[in-house]
Amino acid sequence: MRHVRNGRFRMNTPLLPFPLQSDVPTADEARPGFRTKTVATRLTPGELAEVEAAAEGAGQSLAEWLRESALRAARQRPADPVELLLAELWAVRYTLLNLFHAGAQAASEGRQLLPDSILKIRDQADARKLQKARKLLEDFLAPEGTERGGKP
Repeated sequence: MRHVRNGRFRMNTPLLPFPLQSDVPTADEARPGFRTKTVATRLTPGELAEVEAAAEGAGQSLAEWLRESALRAARQRPADPVELLLAELWAVRYTLLNLFHAGAQAASEGRQLLPDSILKIRDQADARKLQKARKLLEDFLAPEGTERGGKP
């Protein structure tokens, strides 16, 4: 359908009784691991120069650096306060259980628990806490009847 407005033709989009896109995944979407989606943004020339310099300094292409930076930020920052609290609670639990175990093992062998061992346990807890909290939330929020990993 065409309408004339201000001396120009304008196209109207007809209302269709069905969706324009199918809910069935395309071949690329059905194969996990393939990058098929694009994210775009606008930068000032100065911002672009900063980003290019950072990518070059890391020895990566601009696309590779941007992808890794975005994913790192998305994966490291808790999505909400509940996730942060669960992560910290998991880290405390992990640390306590491992300190008790390491202390008992050291005592049974007649030695002391070294400060380096304590720091190693703390660092392991910090490195794993967000990943573990996300997994706990994912399992908790999964539909009934599904096991870990989303398999029935």
